[in-house]
Amino acid sequence: MKIISLNKGLGALWYSLIFGLYLCCTPAQANKVLRQIQSPPQQIQISGTITDGTSPLPGVAISIKEKATTVTISDHNGQYRLTASPDDILVFVFMGFKTATVPINGQKTINIQLQEDITSLQEVRVNAGYYSVKESERTGSIAKITAKDIDKQPVSNILATMQGRMAGVDIVQDGGTAGGGFQIKIRGQNSLRADGNSPLYIIDGVLYSSETIGYSNTTTGMPTTTSPLSSINPSDVESIEVLKDADATAIYGSRGANGVVLITTKKGKAGKTKFSITSSTGVGKVTKFINLMNTEQYLAMRRSGFANDGIVNYPANAYDINGTWDQTRYTDWQKELLGGTARITDLQANVSGGSTQTQYLLSGTRRTETTVIPGDFAYRRTSVRFNMNHTSEDTKFKISFAGGYTIQDNKQPSTDLSRIARNLAPNAPALYDTDGNLNWKNNTFQNPLAPLKSFSTVKTKDLVANAILSYSILPNLEIKGNFGFTELNNDERKITPSTIVNPSLGITSANSSAHENATERQSLLFEPQLHWKKSFNNSTIDLLLGGTAQQQTTSRLFTQGVGFASNSLINNMASATTKYIWASDVTEYKYQAFFGRLNYNYRDKYIVNATGRRDGSSRFGPGKQFATFGAVGAAWLFTNESFLKDSKVLSFGKLRMSYGVTGNDQIGDYQFLNTYGSTALNYQGIVGLEPNRLFNPDFGWESSKKLEAALETGFMNDRLFLTVGWYKNRSSNQLVGIPVPGTTGFTSINANLDATVENKGIEVTLRTVNSSNNDFKWTTNFTISGSQNKLVSFPGLAGSTYANRYVIGESTNIIKVYQYTGVNPQTGLFEVADLNGDGLLTSAGDKQKTMNLSPKYFGGLQNQLQYKKWQLDFLLQFVKQQNYNYNPNVQGGGNLNQSSDMVNAWQQSGDVAPYQMNTSGTNSAAVNAYYRYVDSDAMIVDGSYIRLKNISLSYDLPLQHKGINCKLSLQGQNVLTFTPYKGGDPEFKNTGYLPPLRVLTAGVQLNF
Repeated sequence: MKIISLNKGLGALWYSLIFGLYLCCTPAQANKVLRQIQSPPQQIQISGTITDGTSPLPGVAISIKEKATTVTISDHNGQYRLTASPDDILVFVFMGFKTATVPINGQKTINIQLQEDITSLQEVRVNAGYYSVKESERTGSIAKITAKDIDKQPVSNILATMQGRMAGVDIVQDGGTAGGGFQIKIRGQNSLRADGNSPLYIIDGVLYSSETIGYSNTTTGMPTTTSPLSSINPSDVESIEVLKDADATAIYGSRGANGVVLITTKKGKAGKTKFSITSSTGVGKVTKFINLMNTEQYLAMRRSGFANDGIVNYPANAYDINGTWDQTRYTDWQKELLGGTARITDLQANVSGGSTQTQYLLSGTRRTETTVIPGDFAYRRTSVRFNMNHTSEDTKFKISFAGGYTIQDNKQPSTDLSRIARNLAPNAPALYDTDGNLNWKNNTFQNPLAPLKSFSTVKTKDLVANAILSYSILPNLEIKGNFGFTELNNDERKITPSTIVNPSLGITSANSSAHENATERQSLLFEPQLHWKKSFNNSTIDLLLGGTAQQQTTSRLFTQGVGFASNSLINNMASATTKYIWASDVTEYKYQAFFGRLNYNYRDKYIVNATGRRDGSSRFGPGKQFATFGAVGAAWLFTNESFLKDSKVLSFGKLRMSYGVTGNDQIGDYQFLNTYGSTALNYQGIVGLEPNRLFNPDFGWESSKKLEAALETGFMNDRLFLTVGWYKNRSSNQLVGIPVPGTTGFTSINANLDATVENKGIEVTLRTVNSSNNDFKWTTNFTISGSQNKLVSFPGLAGSTYANRYVIGESTNIIKVYQYTGVNPQTGLFEVADLNGDGLLTSAGDKQKTMNLSPKYFGGLQNQLQYKKWQLDFLLQFVKQQNYNYNPNVQGGGNLNQSSDMVNAWQQSGDVAPYQMNTSGTNSAAVNAYYRYVDSDAMIVDGSYIRLKNISLSYDLPLQHKGINCKLSLQGQNVLTFTPYKGGDPEFKNTGYLPPLRVLTAGVQLNF
């Protein structure tokens, strides 16, 4: 009876359930539920391949709709396998691609092609340093490029990858010497000090010093000393973000005054172990030579110069025209000495993979670059990098580690042959005699290859490592710690053997010399952080608090040895007869700060972002060591307003503004103290001390006030995205050397000058999606930046030593020159204007005209095209600027070649000519006129150019072997240049050094 009663109870419950289902659901829904109750759905195995239309996509997360956890991740072949119910819906998620949902409908094989999400710029996250933010929600100005742009450029320095691609970021290459440096200015020049305008570099959260590590006496073959950024391998970089305005940079306080460059390296992705090998080889050539005179034109110029000066018998040392040298011989010395081919090889390999909890990536690179100059010179770089990320099962604890170690070995000539190649007479003798030895032509010829026996070697070892640990204490509260360590060892040597001079002079190894620079730098960093984020009904509050503690120690030893028993011992400083120690010091820099950020978002329409930082630096004296900096940014997403939310044309609209104050402590260590250094001289057995600088306890921070307003708009689902920004920065309390009377024993004292420098400009960025179908994709990116630099105020400028350097209301990058009036038809001499009317031509009185060497505007036009398995990417860079023209010496005044334009020299009274009369150098009036001409506005010409900066063509080669992907590529850098400039390469402003090279490479990449 009990069993019957129980069955009756279950039956009643069963019928009640059926009745309830039919009341609450449609009949079809109720029947589906009943079937599942009666017979639970059977699980089936599902597999497939995920591609982007041409290549498999590894690391795609596949989950089941309405279930929180990811079921699986696609492997390196884009393949996946999972267990699910026949009625489930699969969700495919991969960064950079549109999320796809696919009903299973009982299928066991589901292959899917994801569509690249090239229009949803709003959802892209950008790195803002201590935090990341959606592109649509950022209130600051941040420019970004990714590995897609970086990997297509055959360059060795990361700064080269940014040229022409970022609005407001002006980058100039210092020369064509491998391993050389770059100049970077973010929104102009803020400081009057040349070394006070460098941005802050951060690699994976580690502050990386941009201070030069070279010594001028050991790197004389390069226009700038060794750049520490050369140790960063571009192929290891995932993205580069540049923070520009106060809202973006103020959280870095004094370090963000000149902008912040954030470098994020590549990380591993979950999935099966993936291997990648990339090999490329290429060549480099000088981009452009100067048109110089041939032998006939050159000799005519020389003879005319002597004739104009009334000299009939040529001097004994005029070997080029007195018959000593062959007057029918012609050599294009630019091609002979600079026209070689630099060989470039690059080999990269990496392995990556991991699970959903732990991912890793290990990479290694070997790069070699020779030079266009004759000789055994080369730059070699070997680097290893390891990245690892781990998340606990409950996702509360996270740890990431990034470490990179780079060894650079650079050997370059101590003398750059560029100036020699342009000056050498075209009929100069051959480089080698009939026996194959260097030709000195009976002591009449200074062989240009002899200086190459003097060379510089630079060996740099660089370690950058950091670890980030975080733990979610509460669902909305996270604690984080960032630990960083950098170590740099730089060993430079310049070898100058006696063999660089003519053997007939009898110079021996007793006159040989060697310079050495041993620099070591270590830095420790600790940054604790607390992050709290809470969402309410209509708003979200995001709070970040943190601190920074850094200690950097730098040791330097600059030595010189003179006199060796043999040149074979020149690399051993202990073998030198006489030794000098020019610098031996250890400096310590300590820095600490507290920072915070408060972000408030109301209804995804109104966003306010406030940042602040309290900085402390050991570079200032008591009472001046601490300063506070901060900024406020705001944004209005007006397309989220009800009256625009359903707009079919305007898909995105944001108006943002920011204002804040940042600082600057880029002055070097101990600059406020009265310090002493060794004289390095022995007097009666004692090496004494001498004062280096005067004490100034009032030495304080520079400050920079930044204001910006910008409008961001997207049209037609962001297929056209336009950003227009305006900014104005004012930097005051300038840190400079103020002149003091000579009776103090010093020429200047470091102090804060009450001068203000202003930079203002407009930046425009336009992105268009021209085509986005499965077979053909085409996007265009255009940037243009126009800026104006101005010295707003400088009290007492007229009476200071800066009076001949700066003008209030003018750019700080001006030069004062004479005003050129032309060639006098009667005298045949260059003439300049007597602007003060005193009848004399003097620098102080008549150099009143100013010429601005800052770019008027610059930018780039990039196109990315993809047709099936083909990809084409090219960038046109353009710059509107003025530059120095090339002019080596007085026309005819010495055996120096000239520009071919100078064949049009004045000949006789009444001639209207662009160049003055030739002279042998004995006509003092002509010589003085020439030097005034060189110091006039005639030497400042249009240096604007449009350059095919980069081009990349690649093809995904289909292979029959399953699991291996092959990509073939051709890449070029500095490929074509269109310019009216005749003085060589228009980008480069130093004609005495090797200009940037044109580089073409071919490569193959295997992924398996």
